[in-house]
Amino acid sequence: MTSTMKALLLGRGPQWVLDDMPVPRPGPGQVLVRNLAAATNNADLAMLADADPTHGGTGKESIAGFEYAGEIAAVGQDAGDWKVADPVMGTFPSSFAEYLVVDHRFVLPRPEDLVPEVACALPTALLTEFGALSAAGFRPGQSVLSTGASTSIGMIGIQIAKTLGASQIIATTRNSDKTDLLTKLGADTVIVTAKGTDLAHAVLAATNGAGADVVLDHVAGDTFAACLPATAVDGQVVNIGRLAGPSATIDLDALSFRHLTVHGVSFGFTRDWETVPILEGLRAEVLPAVDRGDITPVIDTTLGVEQHHEAADLLRSANTVGKVVLTFA
Repeated sequence: MTSTMKALLLGRGPQWVLDDMPVPRPGPGQVLVRNLAAATNNADLAMLADADPTHGGTGKESIAGFEYAGEIAAVGQDAGDWKVADPVMGTFPSSFAEYLVVDHRFVLPRPEDLVPEVACALPTALLTEFGALSAAGFRPGQSVLSTGASTSIGMIGIQIAKTLGASQIIATTRNSDKTDLLTKLGADTVIVTAKGTDLAHAVLAATNGAGADVVLDHVAGDTFAACLPATAVDGQVVNIGRLAGPSATIDLDALSFRHLTVHGVSFGFTRDWETVPILEGLRAEVLPAVDRGDITPVIDTTLGVEQHHEAADLLRSANTVGKVVLTFA
């Protein structure tokens, strides 16, 4: 194994910088992953800007990214049952590199028939959407509303809800061109949230006035407020993303009179007591569906890591449908 690797770095300016770095070594409880493909996320742009010293950022250098797929290259002490050459995928910091060290508890097995450039686009969405449904106490037979469902994680969420036995899946999107895609992924009803759309009215109409049992909100802002009267009595609302901003003015009557429970989720690497059980649940309840091909990511563009400037431009354009993936030779 080589002693150096290619990695995309934060902290040197407004763009990622591809440079040579030492290959890390796994410590106790860790594995070394030979990374073959990494998926980008919107959060990567925020992290890039926060570290940019030319525009007031910290200037702290680190390896970018947090979603990968590859194979085990080395195993540290007390690192579970992983073996060298095991195909794996996962979400963990410093994934925009040819090798990364990962806490063995955060690693997911990669189905052998699932190529890395597809598998890398799954882990963050699997963790987030399954975790959100778990936080809501989702049960088979319940209805699910997913706002901003045409986001990369939203599209995975639809497929997970279907796999777990949702009775009805309602998806929202701002773009009518994505209606067929969301339907194909498993949505029973697609609501196009054009200007003037009354989301609550549309959801109530689709559910015979009952509202959705579980809401997965990827949008926030005014959409979050509209979700409350669209939720069934004793229902669960989970805020996952904040595409429309972090603030919302809500009707507390809708919250209280419908006896709703609101959850905020953000699954990180420092809350292992929360994240590890979710990953264990994923392995049992969701990964078999991934293995069967029932849950698949939508890939917009696949690029070599040397084309990282183009990848960043695609993310900034907000015109992609699905993931932008970087591959390593």
